[in-house]
Amino acid sequence: MQRLRFLSGNAIKILAAALMVVDHVGFFLFPHITILRIIGRVSFPLFAFMLAEGCRYTRNKTVHFTLLFGLAVLCQIVYFFFDQGNLTMSVLITFSLAVLMIYALQFCKRCFFDAACTAAVKVLSALLFICTVAAVFLLNQIFVIDYGFVGCLLPVTVSLFDFKDIPVPEKIKKTDHLYVKLFCLAAGMAFLPLTTDLGTLEYYAFFALIPLCLYSGKRGRLRLKYFFYIFYPLHFALLQGLAWIL
Repeated sequence: MQRLRFLSGNAIKILAAALMVVDHVGFFLFPHITILRIIGRVSFPLFAFMLAEGCRYTRNKTVHFTLLFGLAVLCQIVYFFFDQGNLTMSVLITFSLAVLMIYALQFCKRCFFDAACTAAVKVLSALLFICTVAAVFLLNQIFVIDYGFVGCLLPVTVSLFDFKDIPVPEKIKKTDHLYVKLFCLAAGMAFLPLTTDLGTLEYYAFFALIPLCLYSGKRGRLRLKYFFYIFYPLHFALLQGLAWIL
C-alpha cells in the first residue's frame, strides 16, 4: 500500500494550483463553461489538506501565521480598491483563520495530554480553542468569507487527529493516520455545498480524495512554500486584468 503513495506535498500543491487556475479562468473569462468550475472544485480541498500538513510541520508558528495573514490583508486591501469596495474576504483570509484555529487546537491537545499541566490549564486551553472557533464564526456573520465558516473549518478537520510531538497513548497515536484524516476531510467537504454559491457543484470536490490517497507524507525536494503564497495573488490579478481588457 505504501508503494502506491508516491505524490509529494509539492506535487499535490502544484496540482491544486493548476486546478485553481482552471477554476478562476472559468470564473473571470468563461463563466458560461460550467466544466471549468467543476474541475476547479478539486483545488480547495487539496490546499486545505496541505495547509493542515504545513501546520503540522511548521516550527515557528508565529512567523507562519503572520506571513500568511499579512499577505491576506495586503491582498484584501488591493481587492477592495480594485473591485469597487467589495468586502468579500479572499481564500487567504479563509486559510489564515483556519491556521489560527489549528494552532489553538494543537495547544489544547498538548495541554490536555501533558501530565505536567494542571486541570485549570487544560480547561483554559479548551476555552481558548472554543473562543477562537466562536470568533471565526462571528467574523463570518459580519463579512462574506470565501467558502464560509465550513471552509475555515475544513483544514481543522484534517488536524483533529494530528498528534505529532504530543505525548498521547499508543492507541490514540494510531489514529494519526492519512486515511483517518481523509475521512475527517470528507466529512467536512459534505457541508461545502451549504456555504458556497455553486451549491451541489461542490460535491465534485470529493475527487480531491483520489490524489490525497496517493500522498506520500513527504514534502518533496524543492522548498516551494513561499511560491504558493505569492502565486495566488499574482494569478488572480492577471486574470482579473484580462477580464477587464476583454
